[in-house]
Amino acid sequence: MGRRAALGGVAGSIALGAAAKAQGGLTQIRLAFCGQLLCVVPYEVTKARGHFRAEGLEVELIYTRGGNQAMQALVGGAVDYAGTSFDVALQAFANGAEIRRFASTGRLPLFALATAPRSADDIRDIRALEGRTIGVSGLGNADHVLVMYLMKRAGADLARTRFAAIGTNLFEALRRGQVDAGMVQEPALTLVREAGGRVIFNAMDIEDANRVLGGAFEFMGVAVRAAERDRRLEEMRRLSRALTAGLRDTRDIPIEEVVAALPRELIAGGNWGRLGVMLERYRGSLYPADVRIDREAAQRVVVSQREAGVLNRELALDTLLDTAVLEG
Repeated sequence: MGRRAALGGVAGSIALGAAAKAQGGLTQIRLAFCGQLLCVVPYEVTKARGHFRAEGLEVELIYTRGGNQAMQALVGGAVDYAGTSFDVALQAFANGAEIRRFASTGRLPLFALATAPRSADDIRDIRALEGRTIGVSGLGNADHVLVMYLMKRAGADLARTRFAAIGTNLFEALRRGQVDAGMVQEPALTLVREAGGRVIFNAMDIEDANRVLGGAFEFMGVAVRAAERDRRLEEMRRLSRALTAGLRDTRDIPIEEVVAALPRELIAGGNWGRLGVMLERYRGSLYPADVRIDREAAQRVVVSQREAGVLNRELALDTLLDTAVLEG
């Protein structure tokens, strides 16, 4: 992908090398992350606007097929840092991965719960999902966990509900009525709404998140291997300062400039005008003003995973969340 890289295999199958190298006065680092469009925006804006270089960093952004793969690359030593959703970091940490999460670049999940057009009149709230078929990207994924948590909290019987693992492109399944409702991303959400579907809950909207979840719900962020934390501390602070500048630009600069910073190949054949409208709508909700981790937002994710039954062991959240990095 030109100035970007793609990581197609797990960490052990690709010899990238984890040690940062100095070249031309810049410290070279590799940062792997989930290639979902709305996740990558602050990173690409930070790079395009020169904030990494301003901090003396040459950052290679390595696209992976998902957050789990990015985390595997970090744990296996193939990259220096990994940007993943918080649920991926939680599960890795709970399973023994020695990682520290030190920066946040996304404060809301990238999902919305919407009905199929034919179900819009019958399903008007979360409780009404009981006994229905709900489409999710994959069983155990963040969208599946979130909808299970919301249904359980609403008093719905999960045993009477069917979950269909369809992948990230749920629009056609909803449009054709193959599922009654689904956890969709954009642009599927906009398309479902235009087709007559009902939006039950939009987790990408901070007002909806405040109403349904009680506030922000930690999502995208950066982790490092715990064993390298002290050696990389100053580098982590420089990376955090650069990403903070990128987040502010992502929220504030003209939307045309945000779109221009994104790789054209990322949405080949897509509608760039629609993308701009989408980013304008969500950027104030999705992206925090700086990278400081909101512990309450992180705790909400922990609670949702426990309530949904996917996090069954105790963990030291304050060990995983290394907030001291930004105190220097």
